Amino acid sequence: MQIISATYVISSPDVAQCPPPDRPEYAFIGRSNVGKSSLINSICKQQKLAKTSSSPGKTQLINHFAIESTNGPKSPRMKWNLVDLPGYGYAVISQSTRRRWEQMIENYLRKRPNLINVFVLIDSRHSPQKIDLAFLTQLAEWQIPFTLAFTKSDKEKPGAVERNVKAFLDAMRETWQFLPQSFVTSAAKNKGREEILDLIERYNAEWEETQKL
Repeated sequence: MQIISATYVISSPDVAQCPPPDRPEYAFIGRSNVGKSSLINSICKQQKLAKTSSSPGKTQLINHFAIESTNGPKSPRMKWNLVDLPGYGYAVISQSTRRRWEQMIENYLRKRPNLINVFVLIDSRHSPQKIDLAFLTQLAEWQIPFTLAFTKSDKEKPGAVERNVKAFLDAMRETWQFLPQSFVTSAAKNKGREEILDLIERYNAEWEETQKL
């Protein structure tokens, strides 16, 4: 898949104010400061598309980006949405603001009819975190499909990354019968970019088939 254009559309405080659900949509979420915006920029090959910050909690709304892509010179263009959701966990915010964020995210995830898949970002530099595992359990309860993207693999030795990824998946195996698809990524080196785009391409093709029915 080749990205032809990636354009910021709108930041919404509620799912009801999001753009019309007329195209396939893919959301990215993870703990605050997991490298979400950097990965989105890497995927779209635009360094300033999603706002990056060293301060957790920068993303506070449902941010929509309109993407146009093609699978080759003679292939038709495909239009889809990429969504940057607020991070969970680390950001220093008030209890009321935290609850508002949580409700906004839950409403979006459970009520957005064209949401195809959620990419949940996990920091590959750390051992399994309870907050990440708990969030995945919540997604399962809501029956929302997701994929794991282990981030910042360039910031740790390969052996350590491999051990941390294995430890996380082993932790999931304690309560999960089947594990989700997962990728190891690096925004700085564009690692995992093609794999994520290939998955989106496959989902887009399935979306188009359902529209013909």
